[in-house]
Amino acid sequence: MRTALSIAGSDSCGGAGIQADIKTMTMNGVYAMSAITALTAQNTTGVTGIMEVTADFLRQQIDAVFEDIYPDAVKIGMVSSAELIEVIAERLIAHKAKNIVVDPVMVATSGSALMKTDAVSMLMSKLFPLAAVITPNIPETEVLSGMKVRTKEDMQKAAKMIGDSCGCAVLVKGGHCVNDANDLLYADGKWRWFEGKRIDNPNTHGTGCTLSSAIASNLAKGFSLEESVQRAKDYISGALAAMLDFGKGSGPINHLFDLNSCFSG
Repeated sequence: MRTALSIAGSDSCGGAGIQADIKTMTMNGVYAMSAITALTAQNTTGVTGIMEVTADFLRQQIDAVFEDIYPDAVKIGMVSSAELIEVIAERLIAHKAKNIVVDPVMVATSGSALMKTDAVSMLMSKLFPLAAVITPNIPETEVLSGMKVRTKEDMQKAAKMIGDSCGCAVLVKGGHCVNDANDLLYADGKWRWFEGKRIDNPNTHGTGCTLSSAIASNLAKGFSLEESVQRAKDYISGALAAMLDFGKGSGPINHLFDLNSCFSG
């Protein structure tokens, strides 16, 4: 069995962050491990509190994993401060980490801010160059590129701008009124569109975490970047189509959708 490490925040309601990553990695056939960047008090309606771990403790977590069960891939999610980003980059370089997927989590599905302003530039300069791919949504793409993204052509321009300046592949996730869930991958100077059908499900809490973790899982198993993206999209489509409905706000998706038959009766 291949292995994957998630470096991200904890979501107390279980739909996003470390919890979503572990579920996703498990369902995609890899052994999941974690290094927690922060504890959050949150549910489907919003985030009420964030408690960051110290830089030294995050370093200890990462080292503990790499020194014992070396991960075949690393997914990086919520990292709210520049200090923690610097520690992550330093340790990943020291351990010669591979198949790094960075999901630049800036805002929760509920609209709550999850990253400090000074951390964005550190993310771009320290972590993006280490990544096999980064996975921003449209609002995150606008922050990273400094331009408005309203059309498919805008997605292409922004992806190239980010990818060329940071030296990484970029998967710009569609939706957000730009298209019907079509994602754009910019890698090695080329674009590829991954078409998706918009699923009429208001419960999308943790979809970004889930997609990036599924990509990391498939990279860990030896699939190419394009294959990993397609397999991840197929997985998240199934999880959304299962129409799980928990919570009073934007609820979580069903990471265990293909285990439903086990619970029948």
